[in-house]
Amino acid sequence: MTLEIFNKYESEVRGYIRSFPVIFERAKMAEIWDETGKRYVDFFAGAGALNYGHNNPDINAALIDYLQHDGIGHALDMGTVAKKDFIESFVHNILEPRGLEYKLQFVGPTGTNAIETALKIARKVKGRKQVMSFTNGFHGMSMGSLSITGNSYYHDESYGVPGYTTQVPFHKYLGDKVDTIAYLRKILEDASSGTELPAAIVLETIQAEGGINVSGEQWLRDLRQICDDFDILMVADEIQVGNGRSSDFFSFERAGIKPDIVTLSKSIGAGQPMAMVLLKPELDQWSPGEHSGTFRGNNLAFVSSSVALKKYWSDDSFSKEVKKKSKLVQERMEKMALRFPEYIREIRGHGMIWGAEFKNPEMTGDVCSQAFEDGLVIETAGAGDEVIKFLGPLVITEDLINEGFDILEGAVEKVGKKQ
Repeated sequence: MTLEIFNKYESEVRGYIRSFPVIFERAKMAEIWDETGKRYVDFFAGAGALNYGHNNPDINAALIDYLQHDGIGHALDMGTVAKKDFIESFVHNILEPRGLEYKLQFVGPTGTNAIETALKIARKVKGRKQVMSFTNGFHGMSMGSLSITGNSYYHDESYGVPGYTTQVPFHKYLGDKVDTIAYLRKILEDASSGTELPAAIVLETIQAEGGINVSGEQWLRDLRQICDDFDILMVADEIQVGNGRSSDFFSFERAGIKPDIVTLSKSIGAGQPMAMVLLKPELDQWSPGEHSGTFRGNNLAFVSSSVALKKYWSDDSFSKEVKKKSKLVQERMEKMALRFPEYIREIRGHGMIWGAEFKNPEMTGDVCSQAFEDGLVIETAGAGDEVIKFLGPLVITEDLINEGFDILEGAVEKVGKKQ
């Protein structure tokens, strides 16, 4: 096995191949094999894009049938049978049962496209240029998305990232004793705070790349109230923590709130590239063609997602199954923290996204590398890569969860002995 062709011809920007330096050949649900036949348990799920697993058989069967019958592949924003089926499935299985009323806007197929669209329509509707986001938030790699992303690693002054953004403290960013909601309210109501009234406040209710920081339910309700009080749009970035990752379809459901705008990507396409913006009907103030894109609305993703929505979200049985698995993940995280208190500072998470923060950030990379060598795909998160993150497919079996954590614990032990 050699990576010579990648090293010779592919840009230096490549990242994951450095963490997982093999050539993968095939995958099934929550297992992956490289070209030598070595098997890996998947605790990564394509960075959250594969909640329904690799090569889900029902999804694959629908895609094969669609292609064999010459189904429409590319149609810009024209009407297709695949899009019609998806809209009906999404409205019937997701929006209506939750009492949500949104217009659906299909945008370019990545999460940052959805964020850019949300920023654009929020500023247009409110007639204000300022936008607020939160410390440790991550929202994408294009210019508008970067302007509301906290981690300085992704910024460079020469990029010319647009201004008119303000980062404010996330829940518990300043510790348990500081009320960050009270801080936010104060700077918004104080005319001498130097803060302009924003068009929107953008947040992940569970910060994934930022280190698995989980906002409290009351904190979210208080933030919703601030948005109402000051006529600010709440934009929920559900790109990684939506699509069932929290065990509910949307991560904001647990707080009983309704954002004004919701961005979706990653697993909304059920393995195919897709992004979508949900916006309250009164916010849909676009003129025809005012915001466009050649690949807005991927028909193969419509087919994949329709299958996933009907199979997994037609009732609450899948959600209950995910909640059961999430308890196992939490138990295994707690067990690992108790076994290695000299290395692990704390664990935190919700649903099927959990993280273990290490006291020595340099140790996390070594642990993930050792785990990969031992047959587990897992990555780090946090501003200093100080957190090891569980992000397995939602369809992963309990046996594979246990196998993966056995490998992870073994990796911590091996690396610890070398310290």
